[in-house]
Amino acid sequence: MKHTEKIAKEEGQQLLTFGKWLVFSLLTGIVVGLIGTAFSVSMTYVTGLRQAHNWLVFFLPVAGLLIVLFYKLLHQEHHKGTNLVIAAIRTDELIHARTAPLIFVSTILTHLCGGSAGREGAALQLGGSIGESIGRIFKFDEKDRTIIIMCGMSAAFSAVFGTPLAAVIFPMEMVSIGVMYYAALVPCTIASLTANQIALFFGVHGERFVVSKIPEFNLLNTGKIGILAILCAFLSIVFCIVLHETEKYIRKWLKNPCLRIAVCGAVVVGLTILFGTDYNGAGMEVIQKAIEEGQVFYAAFFIKMIFTAITLGGGYKGGEIVPTFFLGATFGCVVGQILGISPMLCAAAGMTGVFCGVTNSPMTSLFISFELFGMEGMPYYLIVIAICYMLSGYVGLYKSQKIVYSKSEPTYINRESD
Repeated sequence: MKHTEKIAKEEGQQLLTFGKWLVFSLLTGIVVGLIGTAFSVSMTYVTGLRQAHNWLVFFLPVAGLLIVLFYKLLHQEHHKGTNLVIAAIRTDELIHARTAPLIFVSTILTHLCGGSAGREGAALQLGGSIGESIGRIFKFDEKDRTIIIMCGMSAAFSAVFGTPLAAVIFPMEMVSIGVMYYAALVPCTIASLTANQIALFFGVHGERFVVSKIPEFNLLNTGKIGILAILCAFLSIVFCIVLHETEKYIRKWLKNPCLRIAVCGAVVVGLTILFGTDYNGAGMEVIQKAIEEGQVFYAAFFIKMIFTAITLGGGYKGGEIVPTFFLGATFGCVVGQILGISPMLCAAAGMTGVFCGVTNSPMTSLFISFELFGMEGMPYYLIVIAICYMLSGYVGLYKSQKIVYSKSEPTYINRESD
């Protein structure tokens, strides 16, 4: 009888917890979904505006000065970006409410004037900030605060990028590598799906790609894809090192933030004159061409890496995820041409493989593959993602990530990302 009473009591408590998170996840999904949709619409608008008026890139240094001014006025000069959101989940570090409008406006300015950056990093900061604010308003304790931040991140990623399944998993997986925050599964699911439905209601649809010419899954093609995976793991390490070292040396040489961002903006303008506009903004058109047509300039991935390192190292905002997709897709396309296997398939596999390598998030990468490319090429995507996860080592985009378990053996290591 006592055992039965205990089970009944625990089940009652679980139902109360479910009810609580049903309410707050819906609230978070609605609020973040509306703001994320507005952000996505704004991004689409300014990207189209820049593409129609290429001269806007000459105002990138001015946009940079405005970004520095905004952050200074709101006392966020030392804001750590997505690293702060990750740290807030594991610690009691505070995400200020003013982070949301700051990252919104600064990312729009960056893209309007041709800075090479993504949008999902901004979305994670946007969602994390709003989630934190909701938790503070309703006086959540530390554990619930962690979950509501992840809810906000899921909702924003889902609304902005249109991959609700991957958006559920990403915050749960990316914080502590080797450990999943399953307590956030229901809240993140509700928040992500709610935000995605709001985005769809307002006509904001996520990216989808048609991957043609998927070859037969046999030993020869598996070997070729394995070679691609090893190369993508190496590329993910190089990309992370280039980003981190470029930022470090730029900050060392240009200590004044106004001078730093203006000079880096001017360098990006010069690079644009030299290499063209394909490398400004997110570069989704180039990604689409690589995946759907199998055509790309052989050095596109390297040029994009330089554009992105200077843009983000200088202090412009937006994030690294879509540039990562650009690198993976263009590099994979080139490798596919060299190896004699479908460049379109290799572009898709390379895109999610490099993403896995830099974020240390294999499950999220699998869901992204499924949502963006469909199921037909999944064996190939799985191979690339698995190998990239293992061989990319402990380097990552986000230094706040904690590597809890080794990638190569069941050993507790509990170290920060390099």
